[in-house]
Amino acid sequence: MSGAPRGAAARAAGLARLPRDKADTLLLLGAALMVLAPHFAHLPAWVGLAVCATLLWRAAITWRGKRMPPLWLLVPVALAAMAGVHLSYGTLLGRDPGVAMLALLLAFKLLEMRAKRDLFVVVFLSYFVLLTSFFYSQTMLTALFMGATLLVLLTAQQSFQYTGVVPPLARRLRTSAKLSMLAAPLALLVFIGFPRIQGPLWGMPGDAHAGRNGISDSMAPGTLSSLAQSDEVAFRVRFLDPAPPRDQLYWRSIVLGDYDGRTWTRVPRRRAAPGRHDIAISVRGRAIRHEVTMEPTGKRWLALLELTGPRFSVPGFNVRASDEMEQFTMEPVDRRLRYPASAYVDFQLQADEQPEHLKRWLELPDGFNPRTLALARQLGQAAPPAGARALSRRVLAMFRRDSFSYTLQPPLAGRDMVDDFLFTSKAGFCEHYAGAYVVLMRAMGVPARVVTGYQGGEINPLDGYLTVRQSDAHAWAEIWLPAEGWRRVDPTAAVAPERIASNLARALPPPSGFGFGQFIALRNDPDSWLARLGFRYAALNNSWNQWVLDYNPDRQRSFLAELSSLFSNWRGALLVPACALAYLLYWRRQRRPAAPLDALYQAFCRQQARHGYARRPDEGPRSYAARLRDMPASAEKHAAMQTFLTLYGALQYGGAEPEPRTASLKALKKLLPLCR
Repeated sequence: MSGAPRGAAARAAGLARLPRDKADTLLLLGAALMVLAPHFAHLPAWVGLAVCATLLWRAAITWRGKRMPPLWLLVPVALAAMAGVHLSYGTLLGRDPGVAMLALLLAFKLLEMRAKRDLFVVVFLSYFVLLTSFFYSQTMLTALFMGATLLVLLTAQQSFQYTGVVPPLARRLRTSAKLSMLAAPLALLVFIGFPRIQGPLWGMPGDAHAGRNGISDSMAPGTLSSLAQSDEVAFRVRFLDPAPPRDQLYWRSIVLGDYDGRTWTRVPRRRAAPGRHDIAISVRGRAIRHEVTMEPTGKRWLALLELTGPRFSVPGFNVRASDEMEQFTMEPVDRRLRYPASAYVDFQLQADEQPEHLKRWLELPDGFNPRTLALARQLGQAAPPAGARALSRRVLAMFRRDSFSYTLQPPLAGRDMVDDFLFTSKAGFCEHYAGAYVVLMRAMGVPARVVTGYQGGEINPLDGYLTVRQSDAHAWAEIWLPAEGWRRVDPTAAVAPERIASNLARALPPPSGFGFGQFIALRNDPDSWLARLGFRYAALNNSWNQWVLDYNPDRQRSFLAELSSLFSNWRGALLVPACALAYLLYWRRQRRPAAPLDALYQAFCRQQARHGYARRPDEGPRSYAARLRDMPASAEKHAAMQTFLTLYGALQYGGAEPEPRTASLKALKKLLPLCR
């Protein structure tokens, strides 16, 4: 048992005794690994393996003191790697192939370091590759890791600068941290005041935003249930007025009306022209003002609280509205958006719609779901005669009464999917209930359609923001009632009211055993420690998004205007000199007095400067002593000056022991008056 600690101590001692060039090179290799590690998740596997193998090869060469590989071997390897990048991506241009080539170039350059100039090429290339990590992730955690990597890089860079004794690694890390803190005020000033461009400075077109999640413009069984398993944030909302109840938090996105027996898609329709506001809408009550911060989706559809619009706009985007009150942009949303909105939760939509315009919301495919059509005839013929609202209540009562269940993993259905759902499995997610409800209502002659979007959200008690995630994706229905227009009906609420009143986790059956399911259940319990920890992180991350990633030209102008108003009175005008004075006092308090040896040397140099022999900036004590021999002075003074400078050089650069050093300092003090 005692052998293992002794072995570890021996290895640590061996590392501490490494020659300086080996220790500095291994530190640079560690910094390069930290720079490249975040890219392993999105680069091809062979690139990550090639980079790691190259770093290990370079570490083995350094550790064993072997020669670097010859150029005739490196050139074919580099060319083969570039060919591999072209085979993987089909091009050498673009974000992903460019980053892959940079990663390989950095690794291969480590095998070609033969001069000090090559060391700095590697360091500066590492700084550049470090920035490319923000092409893929711009979260707060990414920034923290990049900051730690920057400190290690700075430490490796300064390690090559020392010409004498190298300080311990911990002291070099502290020096790098101090350098970063010195640069931080200037960086903050540039960030706040430098003219902003629309979008992040490192934004990239095209493939930079691939793979985003979001509501699709079609719906089939499994579409929303797969999306609902994602915990990614869809958007955040800050309410300027009191937020509506949770059962009114319906975020409308896409209206679906065409049905082919399996998939719901949008009905081909004409779009409302810009500035056209002739859609028949009647609202009651006051508008609820709020601000939405939407994550990039790569799609054109916006999710807005019902009912927002039709007078709605997004700064920097051309927004259109359809007759069904869908709001969409003319170009994909490939960056984070922040926009104000006003919504009415009590409204009537198209109450005066003409019958010929309602026919498209009654169509059903031929030859599908015969049992469902028979059930619709049975419900429609039930006494007493009923209108559209009463027919809707009968369908919802059936969902409540006939043991239907709400699940993310319903059984697979056959060709007649609605028949299988209503009469066989009786288990489904929101898309199953919304789709079956619309089919039944259309079969009974009631205009109906499916609406997809999000429902609910989670209020963060720390910052007051409502966070809507992809797991809040939802589908509901709308039916048209005479003199009332389109009215929202949510069939899911008849089967799983907890989904509307609380969240998805409360509506689903509790997971069995402890695992990922239990973790999700604990995360969705607002009283759990994990949820409280999540609230804190979400509030910090939201602040990062709002004030760093979303510091756009509008926010910059607003912030600078507030800042200028702060300095418009005498109190604000005194703030800057007061801060400068406080910093000066702090700096003087923290400033360390000169060491006794340095103080004696400075006093000696001042004495000789008064005689016209000031020490030059590049002059050491030995060179200074040689020049002082030409000074007109007594032999006694010349002897004292030479003795003083010789003793000073031995103490400053010779590493004298503590006891002789104390005696030598006393001797210098005695010699100083003789050198006047």
